[in-house]
Amino acid sequence: MTETIAKKIALLKAGQLSEEDFLETLKNFPYENMGNIKLDFHRQIRRGLPEVIYGSGKSIEQLEKIAQKFTEVGEDILITRIDPGKFEQLESSFPNLIYHPQARIVTFDREPQVKFKGTILVLSAGSSDEYAAEEAYVSARYLGNNVEKEYDVGIACLSRILDLQHKLNDYSVLIVTAGMEGALPSVVAGLTATPIIAVPTAVGYGANFGGLSALLAMLNACSGGVSVVNIDNGFGAAFQATLINRKISR
Repeated sequence: MTETIAKKIALLKAGQLSEEDFLETLKNFPYENMGNIKLDFHRQIRRGLPEVIYGSGKSIEQLEKIAQKFTEVGEDILITRIDPGKFEQLESSFPNLIYHPQARIVTFDREPQVKFKGTILVLSAGSSDEYAAEEAYVSARYLGNNVEKEYDVGIACLSRILDLQHKLNDYSVLIVTAGMEGALPSVVAGLTATPIIAVPTAVGYGANFGGLSALLAMLNACSGGVSVVNIDNGFGAAFQATLINRKISR
């Protein structure tokens, strides 16, 4: 929204936009009231990052209204937790949307703009943790970051993460996803001074308790510098990593 308003101001100054049309843009503040849907387009200005839509549980009709309004306003869209069937229905009305299947994320079909200098690295302990890692990776990219990833580097073979040790300090933030006993973030924290955001996943056998054991392990990490988000919350990790990266980039 910040970029949209800046462009509108430039057009207004150049006489290419009427005052009425400019005021129409500002009508979205503080939010767009669509009845049972209230979209916070002011968030980009207030917090520096746009509103992201949590898609799970929303009807296709609600998602279509949201996509239509984002299209009208010219704001980039990021919808998390969308299954393939729901995306197919949504795509029929909005062919400008693309689907990131591993991340279960929907975005507009355009390359995200990099806004911050630092780079975020996303790690996954196992290939089974990729769904959470990909949610973090795609979200971080579309929030304006340079992002890299290294998957299947868990502690069952320490050589895999030790091979990366030489470059871990090159990043502004590390996002580390792990299930089972959730040990990878603590190990990584012992190898680097880079801030770590840990994402426990629901990967594991019965005593994993749907990611609870990994969550508790990460909260009790012996190594300092580990922050923890909720189970499977790759987006939450990406958002927090972006806030850190934005501060470092200034």
